[in-house]
Amino acid sequence: MGTMLRTLIVTQSLVTPALAADGGVAKGSSLLLILFLGFGALIVVFQFIPGMMLFFSMLKGLFTVAPKRAPAEKR
Repeated sequence: MGTMLRTLIVTQSLVTPALAADGGVAKGSSLLLILFLGFGALIVVFQFIPGMMLFFSMLKGLFTVAPKRAPAEKR
């Protein structure tokens, strides 16, 4: 049990700094990342326009008065 505990402590003290080490910092963004984010922004914008049209037509339908129809004739 003592050797296993000692091995665990040594292993933990050696592995933890390796996991926390910085693997190198990328400088700037790659072209693919910029294109991906731009494509996502285009999707949001092109879905926003029909959504606003639908929203304003819903508001128009809620706040306009429907024309009155003549009652249907009974047979």
